[in-house]
Amino acid sequence: MEAKVSAEVARAKAHLLAGGIVRIPKNFRLPFSPSRSTAGPGAGLPEVVFSFGGTRAKKAVSRTEGEFRLHQSESGLRLVRGAEVVIDAVELLPTLYHAPFQAFINADSNCMLNCSFCNTHRLKHDITKNLTDDDIIDMAVSAAASEGFSGVALTSGVPISVEETVQRITALVRGIREALPDAPIGVEPYVTHPRHVEELREAGATEIKLNIESFDPDIFGMVCPGRDYTAILHAINHACGVFGRNRVCSNIIFGMGETDENVLHGSKVLANMGAVATLRALRVNEHNIADLKAAIGEIRPITANRMLNLAREQKAILSEHGLTPLAFHTMCHACLCCDIVPFWDV
Repeated sequence: MEAKVSAEVARAKAHLLAGGIVRIPKNFRLPFSPSRSTAGPGAGLPEVVFSFGGTRAKKAVSRTEGEFRLHQSESGLRLVRGAEVVIDAVELLPTLYHAPFQAFINADSNCMLNCSFCNTHRLKHDITKNLTDDDIIDMAVSAAASEGFSGVALTSGVPISVEETVQRITALVRGIREALPDAPIGVEPYVTHPRHVEELREAGATEIKLNIESFDPDIFGMVCPGRDYTAILHAINHACGVFGRNRVCSNIIFGMGETDENVLHGSKVLANMGAVATLRALRVNEHNIADLKAAIGEIRPITANRMLNLAREQKAILSEHGLTPLAFHTMCHACLCCDIVPFWDV
């Protein structure tokens, strides 16, 4: 299956994702407020979605600094780096909540797991949203009335216990399903028991994301000391039986010292289960850099070539197993903004 965008566009996206902040001219007025997420790679940073050539990328923005610069001309917007035009024709795309066309909502930013790469538990109280269950259901219903709406997704930190967090997400799914009977609903929880997966499916979730984070057990132990590696793998395998093939996905972060062979081995293991890996380049910023260095030591920059090569190799793995990220209606594969997505970008 051919990609939906050209090789030139995919390479431009990879360079944008591998690079730094985008500087917005001080005299340029954004058509909408930047997204300020409380979960995901850019949690805590103001971000804008840039749409170009049939794909899109979400990048942190600043008025004072940046590796890239948004340039406005009579012919439109472009992204430049130094004297080089990286992307010639760019549009700015609004988000509903966190992502374009979907309500991707973080129920709680407090988290006791303290993963080194994650910004969620580091956010100041004035950035976190302190949402009630009623707030979240109202947000989902409001988003569903928007043009192009594709679904609802829920994630959460683990503030007190895994059990309590899963029960809250389950109750939220049940409430949203009652209000939106036909909407796709994705969930991205941390679970420790097969029962958690079953309860979320019974409540009305249609897709689930259970993140293994690294397929190198040693690296996993260093960056996710509060999580259980084996329990996550068992949960992913169980979820494929409960939710079905092409309805289960899992982050594999690269850039923490693992080999490409390890990343692709992880993709194969997940594909054998019926799950689609989300290959996610490590995002390093002011919030997480100290903890990452303490956990894994030197951090080497991730190149655009590595992103593209891994995505192409993963595409072959998914093809062999009859899987595709394009089957998802919610969460990261539907968003397209943070990764090179097989079958879409390559």
